[in-house]
Amino acid sequence: MTTIAALSDPSDSLVFAPRPLDRSRHAAPQVFEHLRELIVAMRIAPGTVLQRADLAAQYGLSQTPIRDALIKLGEEGLVDIFPQHATVVSAVNVTMARQAHFLRRSIELEIVHTLARTADAALVTRLRDSIELQKVLAERENYANFVSADQAFHRQMYEAAQVPELWAMVRRQSGNLDRLRNLHVPIPGKARRVIGDHTAIVDAIAAGDPAAAQAALREHLSGTLSHLDDIRARFPHYLKD
Repeated sequence: MTTIAALSDPSDSLVFAPRPLDRSRHAAPQVFEHLRELIVAMRIAPGTVLQRADLAAQYGLSQTPIRDALIKLGEEGLVDIFPQHATVVSAVNVTMARQAHFLRRSIELEIVHTLARTADAALVTRLRDSIELQKVLAERENYANFVSADQAFHRQMYEAAQVPELWAMVRRQSGNLDRLRNLHVPIPGKARRVIGDHTAIVDAIAAGDPAAAQAALREHLSGTLSHLDDIRARFPHYLKD
């Protein structure tokens, strides 16, 4: 196990820097959001020990909001809590990732079908603009922001289909799936494939072809899990079944 560290790459340890807190909001949700962001982005690696006292000192808080944040991370399967001992960032749970993938695919197949039936020109323009941003980020190998832009692309579709609450639900269930994706994106060819898949989805929506939109979406969401062996070979200590 390693001490707490922020990781821009799973192999490079950096000093952990907590985000300044908004004192007008409750502390525990902010600590949870920040730690979750770092864990999902793989900037805090599996096996990292999260000491409650150390986190309290770094955030300038008592241990109570830290405890509450860690409990919530445990509920999402992102940390393992050993009472009276330690909290450790969990290995990526492949089973939970598969379930999150099933949920997301089921919802998004219906979303793209709905959007293709209406073929909203303004939405198509926004989605194409999002793809252009993704191309720029991929060329710069700015993978952290590329992943954020990828998520923003999908969120636009949820909002256009008028089911934004389902986006929030899917995000809560997708911590382990997103960690897999963040390990997969830097693998050569992955970002280019994402952009190609997004383009195919938008082309089908623009053409008013629900079946093609669903086929493109299904192909798109199969990407990370279909490369599980590659991810496991590169990061064998980060995954568990």
